[in-house]
Amino acid sequence: MAESSQQPPRPQHSLLESFNWAFEGIVWVLRHERNMRIHFAIAIAVVVGALFFALSKLELIALLVAISFVLIAEMLNTAIERAIDTFSTELHPSAKIAKDVAAGAVLIASINALAVAYLIFYDRVASTPYTLLQRVRSTPVSLTVVTVILIILVVIVVKALVGRGTALHGGLPSGHAAIAFGGWVAVTFIASSTAYAVPISVITLAMAVLTGQSRVQAGIHTQLEVILGAVLGMAIAALLFRLWYL
Repeated sequence: MAESSQQPPRPQHSLLESFNWAFEGIVWVLRHERNMRIHFAIAIAVVVGALFFALSKLELIALLVAISFVLIAEMLNTAIERAIDTFSTELHPSAKIAKDVAAGAVLIASINALAVAYLIFYDRVASTPYTLLQRVRSTPVSLTVVTVILIILVVIVVKALVGRGTALHGGLPSGHAAIAFGGWVAVTFIASSTAYAVPISVITLAMAVLTGQSRVQAGIHTQLEVILGAVLGMAIAALLFRLWYL
């Protein structure tokens, strides 16, 4: 019998594994690259600062896109540099060109982000009184989006600092618990002005608890990691909604 010419099937990876590796890449760059830590710190500061000026949806979208471009460009720059260093023992002229081009992409993205920030914030900053004690209110949708993004950024930073587990599997703190309990706080604030505030809050809390319990039962997180994640998410959401929710 003639041997089959068919190639053996490639191993298939689950969607969760793909996301986990992607987040591992983000955590690795944040942990080892100084420029990425600087970009992350600026991104967190800008996202929080956006709450002071009640940005429109289009302005918030433009700001998030600009931030994403900078982070993506920095990650691609790091990936290109690592790949070149792996396969090239000498500084070949082509390798130098590749590194310079990648660094130039980061520079263009950074200049674009600065331009977007200037166009969005300059008039508002110039017209803002020095007494910033006056709280600026925000719409529930915009505030919820900013809260979730900020929780994710802070979780990634903490995971990079602690260095335990992976982005979606184990580690301190539990990102799933942080988002679930942060969402519970956000829903509670939003529903507080309705006649169904208590049942909505209770149902959302039950879903958050089930999320944390599932992480513990599956052996992905310890109870301490889930609790700390929940506390982190609740603290961020409560602070933002307490200060900026109308």
